[in-house]
Amino acid sequence: MSLAAPFRPILRDRTLMLAACLLVLFGAHAATIAPYVSSLAVKVFGLSDHAFSALLILASLVAVATSVGFGILADQRANRRAIALTTVTALTLGTALMALAPATPAFVLAHALLLPISSAIFGQIFALARLAATTQPEADRPAVLSTLRALFALPWVVVLPIWSVVFQGTTPLTAIYPVCLVLAALMLGLTAWLWPRDGATHWEDIPSGLSFREALTEIAHPRVLIRVLALGTINGAVMLYMVVVGLVFAGIPFRGASDTALYAGIMAGLEVPFMLALPFVATRVKRTHLIALGTFLYAVHLAGIPLLAETPAVWALTLSGAIGGAIVLTQPMAYLQDLMAERPGAGASLMALQKLAGDAFSATCFALGTGLGGYGLAAFLGAALSLLGAALLIGLDRNR
Repeated sequence: MSLAAPFRPILRDRTLMLAACLLVLFGAHAATIAPYVSSLAVKVFGLSDHAFSALLILASLVAVATSVGFGILADQRANRRAIALTTVTALTLGTALMALAPATPAFVLAHALLLPISSAIFGQIFALARLAATTQPEADRPAVLSTLRALFALPWVVVLPIWSVVFQGTTPLTAIYPVCLVLAALMLGLTAWLWPRDGATHWEDIPSGLSFREALTEIAHPRVLIRVLALGTINGAVMLYMVVVGLVFAGIPFRGASDTALYAGIMAGLEVPFMLALPFVATRVKRTHLIALGTFLYAVHLAGIPLLAETPAVWALTLSGAIGGAIVLTQPMAYLQDLMAERPGAGASLMALQKLAGDAFSATCFALGTGLGGYGLAAFLGAALSLLGAALLIGLDRNR
């Protein structure tokens, strides 16, 4: 298998190329906004810590509700183009509001409602890609989701260093919004121009015929929900790493923000090539076993940070973390979609539920760990819980 093999299914299919372009643009949009939201909220628009916490909770609830709701509607009516246009329009409006009239009320409206609604486009793109991949040779299909997820991650490696340099001068933080508006407008134009017309796709997309309640019942079935929660523990370890690494490094006199940025940059830079390499092995290993391996490697990285932070050996953890991260950021997506193979929209929306569960597990581990023993204990709890989730997943699927 050549290095170009993961890209072949995408390059020869117009719809998969659209998905790839949208994910690169959406990744660049997210990488530009996400690191600066807290600073903008508190330092620029004057929100208190409590008010910002409330905004984050509301945004998370809106994102999950719309991802699940749009996923069900897309399966119910097979109107994926209309839903994609709705979500990307929300992205454009939310970004335009902040670019043209930056003020506290606009910030709250954009970040609590419009941008969380737009996050549903992530699942919709992967639902579209899964459907389009059914027209590809079966041997090529496993490469599609891993490669697309890597393309979403790629802009983070490029964009973050650029903004780091830009903000060394006197450029205000609000400068991110005009740039994001350009990215959102490009996404809207591509979606309107190239997203396949509903009912005119070159694959079969039959409306499910299920009522909203019946579709929710499918998602809430214990067979599905327990697996989402198990994967949520693994996602929680990823969330916890993002919180813990900066705090651990900040507590060491000779480390600090620059080392935190360098560590995160190395991790992100290594994850992309490992994601692209996954199709070489994914077809040879059972998916649950691959997820378990990735979880183990990520747990070693997470638990190792507080143990090795004062030594040069901490930098070696980026290799374990990047390999594990490449697996746990890609393989659960395909696993969740396979859980509801006949409902690609609802299957993609399970990613939002997994993230919500991950956020909850991460917050719980952080609260317990810091309350009882500090950041190191929080990292250990997160690592242990993720391993427990991976073990549960293997146990649930031992006969599959």
